Amino acid sequence: MRLEATLLALPGIRHGFFGRPGGVSEGVFASLNVGLRSGDARERVLENRSRAAAALGGVLDRLCVARQVHGTRCLRVEAPWPADRPPEADALVTDRPDLLLGVTSADCAPVLLADVEAGVVGAAHAGWRGALEGVLESVVEGMVAAGAEPGRIVAAVGPCIGRRSYEVGVEFRTAFVERDPEAERFFVEPSAGGRPRFDLEGYCCVRLARLGVARVQAVGRDTCAESALFFSYRRTTLAGGGPFGLQLSAIGLAG
Repeated sequence: MRLEATLLALPGIRHGFFGRPGGVSEGVFASLNVGLRSGDARERVLENRSRAAAALGGVLDRLCVARQVHGTRCLRVEAPWPADRPPEADALVTDRPDLLLGVTSADCAPVLLADVEAGVVGAAHAGWRGALEGVLESVVEGMVAAGAEPGRIVAAVGPCIGRRSYEVGVEFRTAFVERDPEAERFFVEPSAGGRPRFDLEGYCCVRLARLGVARVQAVGRDTCAESALFFSYRRTTLAGGGPFGLQLSAIGLAG
């Protein structure tokens, strides 16, 4: 399964937000699991990555997926690396048309960005920690360093945990509001005495807009609620824990 954002359906751009259907993995990893450290069989994960790359007109050895650590480091990518020896980064930028930039997720927000005129694309993995600490600022800064301009960048926030599914503690909300008072509006309490629920997707959209990004689109899919279509760390945890798969979001320049 591949979703596209209308804002990124542009000449010279290839992209996709992939869900869990369409791969070769089995059991809890069924079926398009792309997580090499998930516990799934390596050969199945690589086949799944290969299928996703092929859907975008690319090949496996040109698909660049970093080791994500919920940080803010942005890496400018000029050449691919071995899938088993990725650098640590939560944001990637390139102006190379022969590469695909990929981020993996299982509730965190995948963000894909493009400046068509400059020929620069970016991808970011924005969990709550990365979004709060500035990973979206890092990826935009990385694109600008590569020749992009914020006013020309378009961005899409892909499938992630939705507000209805994202129950958090009061201390979680406090951490956000103390750092960013405007974040208060992304927390709602469904009933008196209920725990806050956080709108990660909306928060990412606003952070991007503050940076002067020209247009931002939210895909609007809840990974936790749609078990047939997406992997979800939160859903797995609520069910008692155990291994879980990861889905891929990727973007590149047309060759």
